[in-house]
Amino acid sequence: MSVSPAAPPGSLPINRLGEPLLRRLSGVLDRAAPGRGWRDLAQRAGSHGRVKLSSLELEQCSLKVLEPEGSPSWSLLRLLGERGCTVVELMEFLQALEHTEALQYLSPPGSLVGLPENKIHVCIQPQSQNLMVGDTLVLECGAVGNPVPHYQWFRNGFPLTNGNRKVYMVSYVDMEHQGTYWCRMFNDQDNQESKKIEVMIGRKAMAVECTEEEFSSLGKPDLQEQSADRPSAIDKVALLIGNMSYWNHPQLKAPMVDVYELTNLLRQLDFKVVSLLDLTESEMRNAVDEFLLLLDKGVYGLLYYAGHGYENYGNSFMVPIDAPNPYRSANCLCVQNILKLMQEKETGLNVFLLDMCRKRNEYDDTILILDALKVTANIVFGYATCQGAEAFEIQHSGLANGIFMKFLKERMLEDKKITVLLDEVAEDMGKCHLTKGKQALEIRSSLSEKRALTDPIQQTGSSAESLARNLQWAKAHELPESMYLDFKCGVQIQLGFAAEFSNVLIIYTRIVKKPPEILVCKAYVTDFPLDLDIDPKEANKGTPEETGSYLVSKDLPKHCLYTRLSSLQKLKEHLIFTVCLHYEYPGIDDSLDERKEVNVGKPLIAKLGIHHGFEENCCMSNRPFHTQASTPVAAEYYLSPNHCQPNSYPGVHHPNSAHSDHFRQPEACHCNATLNVRTSRQEVWTCSSHIRKNNIPVETTDDTVDLGFSFSNSLRLSKKQ
Repeated sequence: MSVSPAAPPGSLPINRLGEPLLRRLSGVLDRAAPGRGWRDLAQRAGSHGRVKLSSLELEQCSLKVLEPEGSPSWSLLRLLGERGCTVVELMEFLQALEHTEALQYLSPPGSLVGLPENKIHVCIQPQSQNLMVGDTLVLECGAVGNPVPHYQWFRNGFPLTNGNRKVYMVSYVDMEHQGTYWCRMFNDQDNQESKKIEVMIGRKAMAVECTEEEFSSLGKPDLQEQSADRPSAIDKVALLIGNMSYWNHPQLKAPMVDVYELTNLLRQLDFKVVSLLDLTESEMRNAVDEFLLLLDKGVYGLLYYAGHGYENYGNSFMVPIDAPNPYRSANCLCVQNILKLMQEKETGLNVFLLDMCRKRNEYDDTILILDALKVTANIVFGYATCQGAEAFEIQHSGLANGIFMKFLKERMLEDKKITVLLDEVAEDMGKCHLTKGKQALEIRSSLSEKRALTDPIQQTGSSAESLARNLQWAKAHELPESMYLDFKCGVQIQLGFAAEFSNVLIIYTRIVKKPPEILVCKAYVTDFPLDLDIDPKEANKGTPEETGSYLVSKDLPKHCLYTRLSSLQKLKEHLIFTVCLHYEYPGIDDSLDERKEVNVGKPLIAKLGIHHGFEENCCMSNRPFHTQASTPVAAEYYLSPNHCQPNSYPGVHHPNSAHSDHFRQPEACHCNATLNVRTSRQEVWTCSSHIRKNNIPVETTDDTVDLGFSFSNSLRLSKKQ
């Protein structure tokens, strides 16, 4: 990403500095005394959290001394620059090492970093916090300057004892620690203050006064509630995201099948479902924004995510496909922030099904200070695995299903309280010998009512909120209508469309009418917008499976040519393409072509424009979605026709074809073949030694162990991240 010319020079990444300056700086670090060399700089940068390097990368830096012109420091600075480390951050690291010689190269007269000489520059501001009695308070402030700044923390205007470091910490807070904090940074040349922030302290247990009559009635059901009908929803909406095609991390497979099957099930339960594959960070944030527009008071909201992720300090983080390697909270979406925004909508039920790993991300030491959640009795979390643990995928016949989804889908339509249903799924998983002792479903809930996904939708008439919600959802699921194209040679072509997901469109073409004098005739689509990045070699195939559409093949017309358009969310303008007719007459050696341009507008999710960059109010680390996501890892399991009953999948619309609400479920598998565990979920599909050496946040172990399990048709059980 290019840096705006207006950006302060100090915010430039290190690799934007001139090569001569970097060479001089590298030389100083290479010959520095112990405690101030390149390894010390790497350790200091790693303690910062955002630019931690692996032992393998440090070893590669060290080996540079064997090259004639090699420099470990030069290699380190390049790595830091690739991680986004800025000049100001580098100066802060060097100041912590008291490396004045290196600092002189970065802040000479007419400073390259744009800092006024002898001025202090504040680069880390403290953040407000809401804590409970007994929690730990951690406040951090950072500055660079020459000479190196000193620090003094204040509360309510009074200097704090032991408050003379960058980080001020109280391991056990009480009510007396509540107040207004700020930090003063000073040297003999300048004096700066951080912004003032508030630290709020609450008690974990609050006494509630009540009369003797009220006390005696505690625990007795309310007669009015007892006689009332079962709970109902104003509406039911769901956002399903499956990330597979990661740019900087190993690919996944299970999310595609898992999202598709869950879409099927939720639609049978009258949910308005938005199902999306492979979203970047900005696309995920904007998709969540659009999802929030569908929520309102009394609406049931469900969020399902399958992909890479992690959990730090109790916060769950979902990893977009464009996340850097390694990724941190700034690159991910925090589930708890999304929950807070859902609560603001006064939803009737909030369900989170997180099919991802929950291992700690050692590259992210950020402690996020989130606004306190409301105390509500309508939150349910279903994690595919326990905290700090991995989950697994089962592979078979080209398709994959997660272990979590394999068991969840078998009970999804049962008319039971959602927590009871998840408890039974957990029991089912516990009986599976494949994952027993390795993966277990974890449920967290504040649900006090008997709410179920099968609860009816209360018909409240045509309220403005209901109409707006229906319109918003319909916009994301509008398919182009089938059309017939007539060519001058007398050939007529049918052009049809089907939706595999909310952002995946299938186009099929077939010859409807052909004059007898034409010997050979073929119609294909081409010239798609560059936004969609369509590979011509993967278009106009004889079967949907050849395009990657395994899930809708039975619902599409036969004897057509099929083209799969994924990532429709990237479409900026109308979907305009060309239908090319290729035909031949007998006795004529040369073939003939006719072309027609077709404009089908913005189909499906393209209408919502979620490709736009996200606004600042949802991308800052202390804002709604800039937090870490717990990544329970689900198991992948490949479905084969032998294990499935006939079905019709959701979202498939085409002319003259009735849509069925039934879904396909795999039959029970019989154990008679060996399972091989490979590596983590991220490495299921690309298991080369190169990928194993990638600097990937440690979410699962990288060990490869053979399990003495057996499963039909040589299914493979693999760890997922």
